Amino acid sequence: MSMKRLAATQYRAIAGRAAPLSQLVMPGEGWIATIRKALGMSGAELGRRLGVTRARVSQAERAEREGGITLKAMEQFAEAMGCRFVYAIVPPEGRVESLVAAQARRKAEALVARASAHMVLERQALPEKKNRAEVERLARELMEDMPPDFWTGE
Repeated sequence: MSMKRLAATQYRAIAGRAAPLSQLVMPGEGWIATIRKALGMSGAELGRRLGVTRARVSQAERAEREGGITLKAMEQFAEAMGCRFVYAIVPPEGRVESLVAAQARRKAEALVARASAHMVLERQALPEKKNRAEVERLARELMEDMPPDFWTGE
């Protein structure tokens, strides 16, 4: 196994740890307000724990809902509530492999379609079943080799 392939495998294993989060959606009020209220903690108490005003807590809760809060602030608020802040980028289906397979299929379909168009002009078209088999073979090859242009185009 090449070093590049080994590194990709290791990165995928790390990314796979976030898979359970793939269905997680931010609550309408945001995580800070939701957890604070679940704990029965007032905004004033959270502010006291952070050394800020209740108005600053409200401002942070609003900023979180609007996507304007920093990761550092989220971490501070989480710690002040006795929680841990978790940050992840998660593929929709929870698996990086699904994204790689979908891209390999798109590239393979485009390559086979291009070749088929030329073959039709030369009256050498392959049956649809053979085209599908070639797409599958080529997709597996693309996933294995991951050429430099893997994420460009198709």
